[in-house]
Order: sequence, then structure tokens, then C-alpha cells
Amino acid sequence: MKTFIKKIINKVSSFTKRMKQRTSAALNAVYIRSKTAVASCAGDGYVDTGIKIIIAVVIGGLILAGLYTLFNTTVIPNMQTKVSNMFSYGG
Repeated sequence: MKTFIKKIINKVSSFTKRMKQRTSAALNAVYIRSKTAVASCAGDGYVDTGIKIIIAVVIGGLILAGLYTLFNTTVIPNMQTKVSNMFSYGG
């Protein structure tokens, strides 16, 4: 009877040791992954992408406003006078 109890105690003890080793290994892996993720400075966040989009929209708007002003003040009046001069021949 004592040997039966010793066998059960040995099995429980070995099972406990294996589970402790597996749990320790799993926790160590999670610890290393989380430490790496927290220490990592790489990547592109949502805020960075949003700021880039806003900057692109503002610069695009400024370029379009500049072209609009250029065409309305310089190109179109100059073109109108040249077209008028072409058709106002005194033939």
C-alpha cells in the first residue's frame, strides 16, 4: 500500500514539475515578446499617417490656389487680348 501511495506521489510530483517547466517557458516567451514589442521604435502609427495626409491636403490646396491665381491674373487676360488681336484684323 505504501508503494502505491509513493507511486501516486511520484507521478503527481513529476507532473507538477513538468507543468511548472512548461508554464515557466511559456511565461518567459511572453515576457520576451512583450519586452521586444514595447522596446521597438519601428512602425508607422495612425497619428503619423493622419498628419501626413493633412500636410498633403494643405500643400495640394496651396498649389491649386496658386495656379488658380496665376491663370486668372496672368494667363487668361493675356490669352484674351491675343485672341482679340487675331480676330480684329482690318481687312
